Amino acid sequence: MYQIMDEVKQGIQYVFQTRNRLTLAISGSGHSALEAALVNLLEPGDSFLVGVNGMWGQRAAEVGERVGARTHQMTKDPGGHYTLQEVEEALVQHKPSVLFLTQGESSSGLLQPLDGYGELCHRYQCLLLVDCVASLGGAPIHMDQQGIDVLYSGPQKVLNAPPGTALISFSEQAKNKIYSRKTKPYSFYLDIKWLANFWGCDDKPRMYHHTIPVISLFSLRESLALIAEEGLENSWRRHREVTKYLQECLQSLGLQLFVKDPALRLPTVTTVAVPAGYDWRDIVNYII
Repeated sequence: MYQIMDEVKQGIQYVFQTRNRLTLAISGSGHSALEAALVNLLEPGDSFLVGVNGMWGQRAAEVGERVGARTHQMTKDPGGHYTLQEVEEALVQHKPSVLFLTQGESSSGLLQPLDGYGELCHRYQCLLLVDCVASLGGAPIHMDQQGIDVLYSGPQKVLNAPPGTALISFSEQAKNKIYSRKTKPYSFYLDIKWLANFWGCDDKPRMYHHTIPVISLFSLRESLALIAEEGLENSWRRHREVTKYLQECLQSLGLQLFVKDPALRLPTVTTVAVPAGYDWRDIVNYII
């Protein structure tokens, strides 16, 4: 089983484009990775900045408040993205230790740009935490190159694996913050120090931590092997081309896409604006 775990870890490093040693899969859904990141990075009283432009930013803010962090929300209407200038102004104002952004906001179909945000955060002694659950494998992401400190995702989207495991990786800066905590994380199950040991991410003999979802890990390993065989660049291109075709077909029917700027449209989730004269509830009920 340790061999399977090691191969899964290598696959995650590939799809995340990282060399981080502290890379593993958490036994749980993408929500568990979000919670693991925040309960390990934040201590009571820490300043936490959250980009809230949809459902996943709302969830991150909720977890931050439960941890006891001083949680500050940068609120945008659904479909809005954050510019470097807006983020810098918030960093100056709130002096956070962690910034949360969602690359693929599936509730609105938005693709948040990430180039330059890691460098900007580090300039202000802030760690960058990114959710790529809905975008991994469908949109380019380079964890190390883009200076992302914590990145997490799920297996049930582009990877086509069953839900139940969550991919996550921590930079050296993020690891240092976790290992220099003054208080223990309130969750034992999601304590990264324990999980790092269990996954062979430190130099100590591995110790049992919890019963892992063996079948899910076998499935995750296979899905990571398939995307490695296809190649990340090919996967990104395939999603870009298919999404472009779908969007052109929708627009040819007279429908308008919810995200106006083509560069900000998520390649894995296409959202359509409700046509004038229709109630969105009626459309949803009809589809269901």
